[in-house]
Amino acid sequence: MSLSADQTVEALRAAGEPTRLRVLSLLAGEELSVMEMSRILDQSQPRVSRHLKLMTDAGLIERFPDGARVYYRLSHDAQARRLIDTVLDILAEDAGEADHRRLDEVRKDREEAAVSYFEQVAPQWDRLRSLYVSESAVEAALEKAVGPGPFERVVDLGTGSGRMLTLFGKKAKMSVGLDLSQNMLNIARTNVTKAGVEQVELRHGDIFATRLPAASADLVIVHQVLHYLSDPAAAVAEACRLVSPGGRLVIIDFAPHDFEHMREAHQHRRLGFADSEINGWLQDGGLTPSAPIALPHDAEGLTVTIWTAERRLQDRKTA
Repeated sequence: MSLSADQTVEALRAAGEPTRLRVLSLLAGEELSVMEMSRILDQSQPRVSRHLKLMTDAGLIERFPDGARVYYRLSHDAQARRLIDTVLDILAEDAGEADHRRLDEVRKDREEAAVSYFEQVAPQWDRLRSLYVSESAVEAALEKAVGPGPFERVVDLGTGSGRMLTLFGKKAKMSVGLDLSQNMLNIARTNVTKAGVEQVELRHGDIFATRLPAASADLVIVHQVLHYLSDPAAAVAEACRLVSPGGRLVIIDFAPHDFEHMREAHQHRRLGFADSEINGWLQDGGLTPSAPIALPHDAEGLTVTIWTAERRLQDRKTA
């Protein structure tokens, strides 16, 4: 479906201002908060918010609240994205260099904070997770959702202490665990050895660019990882890419909540995910979602959700 003449003019007017072009260029890379864009653009938050409202009203970008913060991303509408891509494509290559350097600084600060946090909490990681909801309850529900196996190849993205590998590794001919924290990988190595899991490969790797072959795993796991990420949709897309025909992806994370202290105390970037958001990403990745499983925690009020999706046997994914 094409944009009408009035819609096209409105969209072009909304984009036709230097700061707004800068914003579109930044959001083409990842979703950002008002605070982050204010820092990158070196403009006040009220001024940035006015630009964002104009582009949101014109359908160029999408606004979504996450606890007390608000994030923005490019519209998922195909025609709006086509217009944005065309506008950005004709900009001079060096038009946004300074902004993207500052974006790299924001990313670096995020990564350093996250790495520092994970290095500090690695020895207590499983205990910290148990504060949210009973691990035994999550694992029982997870095993039921995933099925008995056996599996040809299990890939655990953001493996942490390796708990998912100890849970499913014995049911697999081969398992791979990726994590950016060497401290976590060392703990995972100890744990999988103690559990007697063989044929496990633990790698220092990036969840956004795993360098693993497409359609190479019949079980891909993303356990309590997405809420730390700047671009969870991209991580889900990469996870979907790895799922073989007939294989399954399982995501375990929080349902939406308003525990703001999780941001500073535990480096959570997102305060949970709605079923519609996760299922949309799974469908975009060519998978067929199943009904989510919600596991509420009585004491804290946090709910852990298990999302699963399959790639049908007739589907084929090329590298």
